[in-house]
Amino acid sequence: MHRRTRHYLGPSTILQKMNIRLSVIAVLLLLATVLLMSSCNGQVGALQAGEGTDTASATALTTNDTAQVAEYIVAAFEDSKGNLWFGTNGQGVARYDGKELRYFSIAEGLVGDVVTGIAEGRDGNLWFGTHSGASSYNGETFTDYGSADGLQGSGCKMLVDRNGVVWAGTSDGVFRLDGPRFTGFEVPIPVIDTPSYKMSPGKVWDLFEDSKGNLWFARDGYGACKFNGKDFIHFTKKDGLCSNNVASIVEDAQGSIWFGSITSDFPQYIEEGGVSRFDGKIFTQFPEVKGLTANDIYNLYADRAGNIWIGAVRVGAYRFDGKSFTLFDKTDRPDLTRYFAIQAFAEDRHGTLWFGFSGGLFRFNGSSFVNVTQGGPWTSP
Repeated sequence: MHRRTRHYLGPSTILQKMNIRLSVIAVLLLLATVLLMSSCNGQVGALQAGEGTDTASATALTTNDTAQVAEYIVAAFEDSKGNLWFGTNGQGVARYDGKELRYFSIAEGLVGDVVTGIAEGRDGNLWFGTHSGASSYNGETFTDYGSADGLQGSGCKMLVDRNGVVWAGTSDGVFRLDGPRFTGFEVPIPVIDTPSYKMSPGKVWDLFEDSKGNLWFARDGYGACKFNGKDFIHFTKKDGLCSNNVASIVEDAQGSIWFGSITSDFPQYIEEGGVSRFDGKIFTQFPEVKGLTANDIYNLYADRAGNIWIGAVRVGAYRFDGKSFTLFDKTDRPDLTRYFAIQAFAEDRHGTLWFGFSGGLFRFNGSSFVNVTQGGPWTSP
């Protein structure tokens, strides 16, 4: 895909997407349904992990206020202007500016309609990572980057570090923006006695920069890697991770690093995964807490109050305040959250917490999760 800049043409509409054959739509919808409803050896389907195929027209956009923002919310972000952005699994990215909800998709210039990562650059430009590459958006135009621009792989996560460097993590590894192109950033492979992985060895599930400026790479099958600007330091299951398939990394107020790990599917299914914490010396796991061991933990989040949030599939959301875990598993739409597969977290400037589920968008009201449709409610009563 050649890098291109396209002007924004206006909101996405159903008519803009009707050029895809109905037979293709039917097949993709059937595939999404099968992946959602089925579980192999007790796993949540790939779509529930934010890793679906690029179904640009599988879900038609609607102006119905009761319709979900998207069936799958796989990324969430608040920009410096206070706009909320939600990456979807087939409808591009949705923006709520405090007044209205607007969708940006391939028709408007976005490189792909499965948006798995969102970040903001020093210049205020937004970066969207997709299954088809990455797009930079300056508020008027999209500039797209694909394989022809050095960015290989899918499932793109984005990070802009403290120096303003743009990083991308994909199924093919780590990439760094160098002028008008991305270049591959080689991360060594650690020695692992019995290799196993979830989807693709070396896939980068997450990118994270800690308070000291270290970069962390969460990798499928290779554990976690810390890069201090000079050296690479590897952490694997042998060191204390719950599995070598690390999907999420965050830092708490004390400077400890938390890792969310997931099960293995290849070369065989291994019921592992869970949460571990590294204080710089030792790893701690939490086998006494339901769902935090031998479970898929795709997403962790650190809020401004210092709490660590953990999305425990099929169990609920845990909040760790530094002393104890509190489980929240109640929603106003249990039909949409039956797997409790949380795929995205974001906290806005007002302190409201937003959760992207396999099922839709939800807002946390302090004790439970409230479904937010295209018509809201966007604020508490």
